[in-house]
Amino acid sequence: MGTRQHLRRLGTVATAVALAAGLTAPASAVTAPAAPVAAATPYCGITWGSLAKSSSTTTTGTLTNVRSGRHACFDRLVLDVAKVPGSLGYDVRYVTTVREDGSGKAVPLKGDADLQIVLRAPAYDGKGRATYTPRSRTNLVDVTGYSTFRQVAWAGSFEGQTTIGLGVRARLPMRVMVLDGPGDGARLVIDVAHRW
Repeated sequence: MGTRQHLRRLGTVATAVALAAGLTAPASAVTAPAAPVAAATPYCGITWGSLAKSSSTTTTGTLTNVRSGRHACFDRLVLDVAKVPGSLGYDVRYVTTVREDGSGKAVPLKGDADLQIVLRAPAYDGKGRATYTPRSRTNLVDVTGYSTFRQVAWAGSFEGQTTIGLGVRARLPMRVMVLDGPGDGARLVIDVAHRW
């Protein structure tokens, strides 16, 4: 028997042994397309993520109010700004520690994650008179019973910007929007989802 015939016979025997041992898949399994994997549906259709959101727009208005609300899929914080001819400048991000404007002193917050909200608008007018004065620096709004929010605290208003600390249950998806009103003003809206 020639070398070629011998190798062919060894190949045939090896294939038969492999098939008998179940080491090779049937031809149909090799050529059949994989079944599509169903993509996980995002919670309430939310696809926001948790990275920083910002706008470098210069704001000429002043902060006049801070309020909050509960929704089916997220908790909402609203900063009202009066007399805004354009949009609002802001920087909203998760940080290790929220710090007071000017002093840099840590602002302790309840919850397992801290959101630092910097509004590029002061809480005082051109003559230095306050346009927003919190009743309590540690609790700007009552968020008792909220799904995500744990505390909203004042971090100051200094050199044309205002900082607020938002303690949340965990680092969760968030979005930031600027909406018109009330009146000739605008609203900075921060939504934080109840879960991923």
